[in-house]
Amino acid sequence: MQVEKGRHFIGRFKTGSDLLGSLTSFCDKENIRLGVFTVIGAVRSAKLGYYDQALKEYTGCVEVDKTLEIASCVGNISLKDSEVFVHAHVTFADHEGNCYGGHLMPGAKVFAAEYYIEELEGKELNREHDPETGLSLWKDM
Repeated sequence: MQVEKGRHFIGRFKTGSDLLGSLTSFCDKENIRLGVFTVIGAVRSAKLGYYDQALKEYTGCVEVDKTLEIASCVGNISLKDSEVFVHAHVTFADHEGNCYGGHLMPGAKVFAAEYYIEELEGKELNREHDPETGLSLWKDM
């Protein structure tokens, strides 16, 4: 599927806010229904999800209750059930160089987070249940 570049946004999220919630709220506010993003900064705590491919479900989350750097946070924006859906993968690093990575879940509390969001223009991507993987994936691809 071909897309064109749309609007570009750069800014920061409020200290103490939820990282995933902030991304989703911003996209809702700006009516971004298709796009990509990156985030750098730090969090006061983190929550990561992991998908069990055999069970076809998220089997739990790992909570890291300490300050961490956002070494990488990338993802995409599309629609699920006609609502903005932010899909983000993240790597956090502690002060000893240990890394924690996975699917960004609600519960990562922002210390400082700077974002770059690029809206894309083209056919909207809608997620629907894929029976083979058990995930909500883009349909019509």
